[in-house]
Amino acid sequence: MRRCLFVLSLTSMSFAAHVNAADISIKPGLWEVTTTSDLLNFASQIPAEQMNSLNALAKEYGFDVPEINNGAAKSTTCITQEMAQQKILPGAVQNQAGCSVKKVTQNGNYYHMAFTCANTELNGNGTAEGSFTNAETFSGVTHFSGSIQNTPVNEQANVNGKWLANSCENTKTSK
Repeated sequence: MRRCLFVLSLTSMSFAAHVNAADISIKPGLWEVTTTSDLLNFASQIPAEQMNSLNALAKEYGFDVPEINNGAAKSTTCITQEMAQQKILPGAVQNQAGCSVKKVTQNGNYYHMAFTCANTELNGNGTAEGSFTNAETFSGVTHFSGSIQNTPVNEQANVNGKWLANSCENTKTSK
């Protein structure tokens, strides 16, 4: 069960940042994305051997496991000039962990999307919404209701992103 909770938390991180910002020019460079949720509080209770298995599982889904402390997962990602011109937010992914975006709406700096997950790990529906404060910060929340390995779950994750630097060189980044 902990493995699946971890996958859901990683999925929440990716969807919370999967929208084009209509009225904001996103700054290219190094970004930090912080996700907080009750589920992430369990990460410190996972034995090292299990954590290694979770890291391997996350890599299967295209993630690098971020640093997790006190219920918060912090990761960094690089936004290229091309991504910034296309207004792709930090951490943006499609079809991550077998989930797909169904509907995206935008109104100024605010975004809202609905997504569906249908696989052996996650089965259910969710939403992600948030807004850009400026070209260097965004915040949002992701909700998911469904099941994880046939165990009912109703989870929420808060996501915040901030621009750190112009250059991503010599910096290890997470997806």
